[in-house]
Formats: sequence, C-alpha cells, structure tokens
Amino acid sequence: MERRLAAIVCADVAGYSRMMGADEAGTHAAFKAHRGAIHPIILNHGGRIIKKTGDGFLLEFPSVVGAVEASVAMQTLMAERNAHLPAERTMRFRLGVHMGDVIADEDEVFGDGVNLAVRLEAAANPGGVAISAKAYQEASRHVAVSFADAGNFRFKNIEDTINVWTWEPGGPDKAREPRTASVLPPQYRTAIVGVLPFVNLSDATDDYFSDGLAEDLIHALSLQSFFRVLSRNSTFVFKTADLSARLIAREIDATYLIQGSVRRAGTKIRVTAELVAPESGEQLWAGRYDRDIGDVFAVQDDITSNLCAALIPEIYRAEASVPTRSLNTDLTAWDRFLRGLSHYYQPTKADYERSIALFREAIALDPALAIAHTYLGTILLQGIHFGWIRSTHQLWDEAMQLAETSVRLATRSSFAYSLLAYVNAMEGQPDAGMAAARKALELNPYDMGARGVLGVCHMVRGEHRQAVELFSIAAQRGNSDPRYQWNVLSAFSHYLLGHYDAALSWAREAYYENPDHLQGLSIRAASLAQLGRCAEAKEVVAAMLELYPWLTVERLLSNRWKSSDDIAHYRDGLVKARMPSSKLTLVETVAPRARG
Repeated sequence: MERRLAAIVCADVAGYSRMMGADEAGTHAAFKAHRGAIHPIILNHGGRIIKKTGDGFLLEFPSVVGAVEASVAMQTLMAERNAHLPAERTMRFRLGVHMGDVIADEDEVFGDGVNLAVRLEAAANPGGVAISAKAYQEASRHVAVSFADAGNFRFKNIEDTINVWTWEPGGPDKAREPRTASVLPPQYRTAIVGVLPFVNLSDATDDYFSDGLAEDLIHALSLQSFFRVLSRNSTFVFKTADLSARLIAREIDATYLIQGSVRRAGTKIRVTAELVAPESGEQLWAGRYDRDIGDVFAVQDDITSNLCAALIPEIYRAEASVPTRSLNTDLTAWDRFLRGLSHYYQPTKADYERSIALFREAIALDPALAIAHTYLGTILLQGIHFGWIRSTHQLWDEAMQLAETSVRLATRSSFAYSLLAYVNAMEGQPDAGMAAARKALELNPYDMGARGVLGVCHMVRGEHRQAVELFSIAAQRGNSDPRYQWNVLSAFSHYLLGHYDAALSWAREAYYENPDHLQGLSIRAASLAQLGRCAEAKEVVAAMLELYPWLTVERLLSNRWKSSDDIAHYRDGLVKARMPSSKLTLVETVAPRARG
C-alpha cells in the first residue's frame, strides 16, 4: 500500500431514490448518459474514476486546482443538460472536494481525505460544489469562479469542525450550428434507411413538430455518403397506415427503419427514437431526449444533431457485420469493400492487414469506388499510429494520393475531405488542412469526425486549447467509430500544453482500449517522465521496445508540427523516459588477410 497526497471529489445525485422509484430504467439510463458526458472533463483535468456507486462516483486528481476546475466544469455542463429537461427528470449532482492524505491499494484509495470529501458532498447544494478550507486556500487563486464562505460544519466521524466554501453555476450559453445540403453518391450504398413519421402522442396541433423533426432527420442523415436515405415522399405515406415495420420495410425496400414519438406536456417536449432491423425485428439502438420547447427550430436542430451522432455509427457497425450484402452493379467490388469493412471493425493486426488487401482489391475492380479510397487512406495512417506499419515517405505519398482521389470522386463527402485535411495537417500543411476540414463541416455539420480533424489542424499549428475543445466535443458525442482516436489526440494536446496529468489520464483511456497502441504508449511514457515518475516511464518504454524493437526518439518525432517548441517539448519527454535516440549496429571487425 502507498500513502500519498491527492485531491478527492465525491459526487452523488440529489433525490436519486425518488427518481428511481418513479422510473427505474429511465433514471439509470439518464445517469449513465450524464456520467459519460462529463467523463472527458475529468480526463482533461488529469482525474480518474476510482469508484462507482449506484447514484454517484469517487474521483482522484493529482492537483486540487484540477479537481476544483473539473468540478466547476462538470456542474456547468450539467446545468446546460438539465436546462432541456422537465423538472421531474432534472438530475443534479452534489460535489464535495478535499485535498489530503490517502492510502492507495491497487486501484482504490482510502483514508481521512476520502471520508471528508464524502462528507463535503452532503454539504453541497444540488447542482453545486462544496470544498474544504484547505482545498479553497490552494485553489482559489487559480480558478476563474468565486466561492462563498458557507461557515463551519461539524461532520459525523470527523473530530474537528470544517470550514466549507461553496459555488453554484449560472445559466449556460447555447451554441447552434448551421445546416447545409449534400448529394448522396448514387452508384453504391450498403443499406437503405427509411425514417418513418414520428408519432405525435399529444394534441393534433403538435403535428408540425413531429413531422418537422422527421424531415430534419432525413436531411441530416442524407449528408453522409455511406448509406441511402429514402425521401419524405417514400415514408410519409405510411403516417396513418396500420402496418408492421416489417411490411413497411418490404414495401419501400428499406434495410433499416428509424421510428419514434413526440409527447408534449406544457412547455416540455419528449422525443423517443429507435433504430430497428425490420426483417429480424431486432432493436439496434434506442434513445430519449427531453427538452424545453422554447425555440422550436433550435430544439429540432439539437435533437437532430444528437440523433445523427448516435445513429450513424450504429448503422456502420450493423452493416460491417453483414459484409456479403451487395445491392447494385459491379457486385464484386462492393462485396470486397464490405468484407474489408468487416475486418476493419476487428482491432487486430491480422484483421488490419486483411482489410487493406480487400480495400485494394475493391479499388482494382472499380477505381471509381470513392469510399474504398477513403477507407484505405485512413487505415494506412492508422497502421502507423498503432505501430503496425512503419512511417515512410512512400506511405504518406500514397495516403495523400488516396485523399485527393477521394475528394475528386466524391465531391460532397465530408469523410473524404476529413481525410484530406488530416493528411495535409500531418504533412506540415495545417492551413491547407484547416481549409479542407472546414469544407467537411460545411458539407456535414453533424460529422463529429470532421470536427475532431479540425482539432488536429489546430494541434499541428500549436493551438492546443482549441484542439482540446474540439476533441472533447467529439468525445462527448460518444462517437466510438474506430476511424477516430480522440483519447490519444487529446493526450498529445494536453501534453504540449504542459498539462501532464490530463495527458496521462487520456493516455490511460487509450491504453484501456488498445494496450499496444504505439502513439498512446509513447505519449504516456513522455507524460510520466515529465511528472518525474521516471521508473514508470522506463517500464512503458521497455514494453514499447519489446513490441516495436525498431523504435527510436527520431522515429517518434516524425510529427510535422509547425512549432519547433512543440517538437522539442515532445523530444524532451521521450529522452527523459529513456527512449533510445538511435539504434546501434554492431559490426564484426575482421583482420585483413596477409597477401601471399
């Protein structure tokens, strides 16, 4: 066991038992969704979850400033999320923060520091933060908000009285995004998606909202280039038809159906939606959104954005599991692309190599199949970051060629422009990358991948705060598509900001997802070294060299960052972690033969 100084945050939900009594399943689902949304904030401040309870959790931070800043940010985000909910569904956390000695035993911590944080949580108002005087003295000079002196408290099993300081958030700002239009490439599609009219469960005067929401969702889903979305005219004819989803799907030749309902109570609106595979009857995804009706168009945009972020990855995954379906001309090329996509969703080196081979075969059979070019370029670059393939000029040249071909073949694909943006950024052309990333977002403002790639461009330019913000937004939307590695990217930007604890937290998340990820391991080693945890850093380096014996500092410095200070900063961490600067080759010296 280890004793150390740490900042502890204790959180629970006010009135959780009452909410569970009213709606057990809904309350549990909402709690998990809120916890997932605030998780990036925890990581951004170097924290980690050390214990989960039914209605809360316990966090550890290496810095009390980070703990207080994270607590304020979490409650600010929760206030924003609660602003859209009816009063009976509002979920408000109480947070208690204390800094003190703890005893660490494996992944758990114990001691008076933890006990006091638990007591402080009870002193916080719902939606607010309560911190001890000790934590306030350390953090108050470094945080942007003001705490109020709540007086002295006497807590159970705590001998001395504790001076408590409290804070509660103000109202959140709301950001809106523009909408745009696109054209779906007609030659290939892996699925046909139908959006049925949302059922209005309230007064008939609310039909405008339910119909408008379904229309917006049809428009938003059609901005992507992977599957075909049926028009309003194809699905709205079934608005009053009493037919099963299976019969409707057969009538319109739909692979998947999206259906839902809208219910209004006063100024509140509740939207439920589900994605179903009608032939099997399987429910692939379901979600619920509660909002204040307020600005109707703003509410429709907000719900549409959330639905797209959730639905599109689920359709991709469902299609990847059935790679033999081919629905149009040139069946062999399309079939091989789908088989490649199937292997792409399996995170092993063997599957990686198989997917590359299948994408190349698809392109050879049909050079105009744009999405195969885009996926091939994406997976080649991921192979570098995973350590499965070495970075060479030839490989980057091929990736650039694939990106440019993708954009030429699919001029309305945000995915193609995102790949072009990424290659340009990593090749030391962040301004060109920025232009391509903005074009991707113009084509599809709902594309979280494009938003994250814009963050990569900021990172390469040395604008790491903007990068962290964009990576966090992408992560908060729950985009688990393997095309994007937000954990590793966030770790790099935090490291380059000097936020080594936050970098380590994100690197830890990357490790949980893929313990052999080359870039994830390298930024973890550099962060540990900068924190003075050199023994741990050397262990990570040793593990890396066992996996990738060809590694050197110079190979890891192939990043084309614009700032020489960023390159020097990363080099410094790798050197401190004892990463070899170069590989020595032993040459046997043989004495020359005497001439006879």
